Amino acid sequence: MNVTHLPLNAMRAFLVSAKHLNFTKAAVELCVTQAAVSQQVKMLEAQLGVSLFIRQSRGINLTEEGIMLLPVVKGAFENLSEAMDMLMQGIRREVVSVGVVGTFAVNWLLPRLADFQARYPLIDLRISTHNNKADPVAEGLDYLIRFGKGSWHATEATALFPAPLTALCPPDIGRTITAPKDVLNHTLLRSYQPDEWQLWLQEAKVVVPKAKLSAIVFDSSIAMVEAAMQGYGVALAPPAMFQRQLAEEKLVQPFDIYLHKGGYWLTRLHGQHETPGQLQWKAWLLAQAGAGDPASA
Repeated sequence: MNVTHLPLNAMRAFLVSAKHLNFTKAAVELCVTQAAVSQQVKMLEAQLGVSLFIRQSRGINLTEEGIMLLPVVKGAFENLSEAMDMLMQGIRREVVSVGVVGTFAVNWLLPRLADFQARYPLIDLRISTHNNKADPVAEGLDYLIRFGKGSWHATEATALFPAPLTALCPPDIGRTITAPKDVLNHTLLRSYQPDEWQLWLQEAKVVVPKAKLSAIVFDSSIAMVEAAMQGYGVALAPPAMFQRQLAEEKLVQPFDIYLHKGGYWLTRLHGQHETPGQLQWKAWLLAQAGAGDPASA
């Protein structure tokens, strides 16, 4: 059916009649005659080619087709009413598009999104994930959340919190590690940055020739830590992103030795105008980030 030919008056008559299961009461609510309501419903039935009501001497009841149609019509009128109210009050929905590094999206952002939705129901948040590389112009993104040191070309960066790296492993492997050098007895899991384990071992005062370091390389900390939890080895990852797994003792952190490679940042292109919805998203995110302390967020 062409949307421009939708019989709105007839559907309204059907909706109110279904509410009262009585054409006379529907006519009173609609301020028309009972005959007019009945005629509108008959017109809708004729257009659809089905009966919507069972006419009885003591009233009316919905047919199976009427029962199927009722929630659809009711929802459509409720949505229309809500949209009209918003327009009359000058309220607009707004879309905010954010590219988010995958580890941050899954392990930090998603558990907090319900709070954002409850606070800002008129903002439609669109999230796409990336492996720390994305093109905001080509992808139409308002913001990027990424890992690094806060310096990107033509980009304004606001710090969320630091995320230093350390050794993470499952409890059974953790029981075999009593000193930092013991990680060398296991497969080392790391990101695409080739020097991370070497630098962490330097922080731990362990001297080892770089050539002796072999590792499984991942493009995502999520996959890396999942491999560790499945017993493949020791991951070098930010514990700030895996607080739940640590609390559930699926992971352990053997040492308080950290490699400071950067943190998470909210970024946007210089000169890009920020809309009210974008500013609300930004303020919410910074508040959730706890002024730099992920554990407090």
